[in-house]
Amino acid sequence: MSKQSKHSPRKLFLMTALATLVLAVALAAVGCTMPLPVTPEAPEVTVRTPQPTFTPDVEPDPAVPPMEVTPTPPMEVTPTPDDPEVTPTPTLPRERPERMDSPEYGMQAFLWWRPEVASRDVQVIRDAGFGWVKVNFGWREIEPAKGDFDWSRPDHVVEMATDEGLDLLVRIDFQPRWAGGNYPVNGPPDDLQDLADFLYALASRYEGQIRAYQVWNEPNLAREWGGEVPNPGDYVELLGISYEAIKRADPGAMVISAGMSPTGTWSDEARPDDWFVESMYIAMGGSSEGYFDVLGAHGAGFASPPEADPSEVAADPAMGGHRSMAFRRVEDLREIMVEYGDADKQIALLEFGWTSDPRPESPYHWHAVSEETKADYMVRAYQYAEENWSPWIGVMNLIYVANPDWTPEDEQYWWAITEPSYPEFQPRPAYLALKEMPK
Repeated sequence: MSKQSKHSPRKLFLMTALATLVLAVALAAVGCTMPLPVTPEAPEVTVRTPQPTFTPDVEPDPAVPPMEVTPTPPMEVTPTPDDPEVTPTPTLPRERPERMDSPEYGMQAFLWWRPEVASRDVQVIRDAGFGWVKVNFGWREIEPAKGDFDWSRPDHVVEMATDEGLDLLVRIDFQPRWAGGNYPVNGPPDDLQDLADFLYALASRYEGQIRAYQVWNEPNLAREWGGEVPNPGDYVELLGISYEAIKRADPGAMVISAGMSPTGTWSDEARPDDWFVESMYIAMGGSSEGYFDVLGAHGAGFASPPEADPSEVAADPAMGGHRSMAFRRVEDLREIMVEYGDADKQIALLEFGWTSDPRPESPYHWHAVSEETKADYMVRAYQYAEENWSPWIGVMNLIYVANPDWTPEDEQYWWAITEPSYPEFQPRPAYLALKEMPK
């Protein structure tokens, strides 16, 4: 893809979109807007799994003049007397290269609540020849009160992954009640220093054992940002303070920015993923140094095969009618990275997959594929990446090894590559094909 000119449509869209966002914030300050509704019940941390989201495009008002964006400097994290005393868990040294092979192979699994299932599933991942496991470490489960930590479950997860020789990709979000952030909705804490303190304690305890931290999830969606209008500048501030805290505790750990929900929607509930990523670079002053080591991305294929060109997907309503509906949407994000001088940094595909959801009432039914097609597309996705995205693609983390508590009424059930069974292991065609896939 060619580099866009200074006055490209995407640039003009970005500037007008940012102006719209500032105008909305100003109106909110004088009480001219109603607050967004907050979901009344907290998602269950053990089963809460993000999914790709798309709604029709809503263009920003072209009459709004462009605005000037002030870069957001990283917050300085100053250790305080309240910094917890953390004793690292003993372990043999792990090799954690700063740069990943292109690609590396990962699966998301649910290792938190049922140790017997977790022990089985890390072996399932290892036996498939995959080297990474992604796990959500819910902040609210580990630090239910300020400075009061329950390390029992994360200790067990880290031990199991280490014993099986798997690299850990730990997703951090879901703030506790005491941290605010419109709890129980997943959202940034009222005081970012609370998040920094938590991350410092976590990274100190597991120094040398967790290879990568994913800082938040899909902040371009209101439902992942405390029910508030998504704000790239605010996310950049959170990302900067998180980066500093993790690196202070464990300099060798990899910090990955949140993957965005692939969408072209412009509303109070969502912002386009490419606009959000470029807005992050503007808020970072044009440089990601001190914010992330690897850019996170999500790459659902929806109704199209992995090789489909995003422009073809955008031209075909049956495939979604927007570039974000293509697995290769990640190439658009890569172009933004290169434009801002980040060609040497890699991308981690934090989530990707296809659903087989057969339920007519499901919002995902329109792009459902068969289990056999899912298997074929996933193998071809890895092959396409190896042939076309090397050396800039890093770990590609698919969804999911099923949570055994899922039922066919759960939309996540249909994205999985295994049946939600225990104690017997029941692979679906995708797992078997991926196990046989050359790596």
